[in-house]
Amino acid sequence: MDGETTRHALKLAAVTLLVGVAGGIGGGGMALLLHLVQHIVYGYSLEDLVGPESFLRGVSTVSPLHRLLALTAAGLVAGLSWWAVYNRGAKLVSIKTAAAAGKPMPYGSTTAHAVLQIVTVAMGSPLGREVAPREIAAILTQKLTGWAGISGEDAKTLLGCGAGAGLAAVYNVPLGGAVFALEVLILRMDAKSILMALSTSCIAAVLAWSVLGNEPQYHIPAFSLSVPLMMLCVLSAPFIGLAGHGFNRFTAAMRKNMRTDGWLIWRCLAVFTLIGLAAMAFPQLPGNGKGPIQLGLDSAIPLHLGLALLALKVAAIGGALWAGAEGGVLTPGLTVGTLLSTLLVLGWNAILPAIPPGAFVLAGAAAFLGVSMEMPFTAVALMFGFTHVGQTFLVPLILTTAIASATGRAVPVLGAAYARGRSRARARAASLGRPSSP
Repeated sequence: MDGETTRHALKLAAVTLLVGVAGGIGGGGMALLLHLVQHIVYGYSLEDLVGPESFLRGVSTVSPLHRLLALTAAGLVAGLSWWAVYNRGAKLVSIKTAAAAGKPMPYGSTTAHAVLQIVTVAMGSPLGREVAPREIAAILTQKLTGWAGISGEDAKTLLGCGAGAGLAAVYNVPLGGAVFALEVLILRMDAKSILMALSTSCIAAVLAWSVLGNEPQYHIPAFSLSVPLMMLCVLSAPFIGLAGHGFNRFTAAMRKNMRTDGWLIWRCLAVFTLIGLAAMAFPQLPGNGKGPIQLGLDSAIPLHLGLALLALKVAAIGGALWAGAEGGVLTPGLTVGTLLSTLLVLGWNAILPAIPPGAFVLAGAAAFLGVSMEMPFTAVALMFGFTHVGQTFLVPLILTTAIASATGRAVPVLGAAYARGRSRARARAASLGRPSSP
């Protein structure tokens, strides 16, 4: 190794460590902002921003009118602010585009975009908060690579690592953040990329402990494996895969139909007001869905509540995306998977040997997330990190996610094959002069 190569390697190592620090700052800072706005808007635990009182408990404590007003205000903030970002700021560049093509992300617009996601989710938006810390970590990483003179593939890799580190910090999932960076952004698994992703995510998560603590996102009882549980996992996984694929198509269609002109303001105000009206009766509805996920893992969602929340949550997520609000679909997708899995296991328990609902929810929700966001490895790593579930439970977790993901990936392939077959049949009918069936 010559002198120039050695200097580059040392510089890359140093910047990699700094990217981990940036991820910790971005993730920790965005998480604190989220808690601050939540506690102010819903008026709970103002003296302890990262205390044990949950957002669901805070929302449930206030009056139904308070929830309606908070969501209406969130719609007004979302509409006016994102209209300004889209029409007055520099054009946004996604992390995926920046990591794949090396296109720079504008600092001002990206920062405003991230902060607005955190503020609106804290006020009750049904979308996720996970994009914001990734964006802040990514623009800090972009600044670091520019300062250090690192370009090309190394800069793209570091950008993906920075985004993964932001995710690791905000959710305390160092392995999940690293796997996300590799599977979704970097798109390769060579030794160098793996080491960089693991290093940055671990540093970011540890730094965030100083302000967020070292606790799992969700607390679960001691689940045990059983034959009925494994049977339900295998039998339900294809259905979960189809549902996850459908949710992916649904959210993509809603995003495609969003507006960025003046209609965005009115759409956001109308949709968020409707969510507020529903939240008057269902305090579990506001926010990204962390509360319902914990209820599902605690086996504390009855059938009637699961049915209502599933319909309302899907409608709220789709409506917010259609209106033009921004946010992730990671935790929202996990919420939908939780509610769907709850209904499946309650149906099983009505006629077959009972299974603790939370045990199946853990596997089913991860599988749904893996299909809906097309990241099965990340989904397993995230659920493992979210819950600190025992290693033996990785068997149903991985098995359900694998079968569901295979099903989800087969749908477009089979659809394309069917379309080609129909096209050939029409061509043959036309050549023989016969009308083809519709």
